[in-house]
Amino acid sequence: MTPVILKASANLPSNELDSISPVARPIGEPVSIMRSKVAFKSSSDSTSAGVWECSPGKWRRQVAEAEFSTFLSGRCTFTPDGGPTIVLEAGDSIYFHPNTNGEWKIIETVRKAFVILP
Repeated sequence: MTPVILKASANLPSNELDSISPVARPIGEPVSIMRSKVAFKSSSDSTSAGVWECSPGKWRRQVAEAEFSTFLSGRCTFTPDGGPTIVLEAGDSIYFHPNTNGEWKIIETVRKAFVILP
């Protein structure tokens, strides 16, 4: 199987990211806008990998699958339901267990490389 590469993902211009949509569960204004470029999506399960970007705002996380991400740029916080606030910035990596719920607060547009796992 051939490896999948997304060259210079930290420097990829935002207008070269494929999908553009507002977050599904915003909390107030401004409403964050998400952009992504999926480099790999499995045909047999929900595994996917790529780059994701999000503009400032506050919203509820709703990813049901496990996720591992490394932040490439920007600053944000994530407050898991019932847990302490986590500050994330460029260079940080995080693993979300399946069904991790909580609140994102994007302070400065963030970009992360992600892998969604079944």
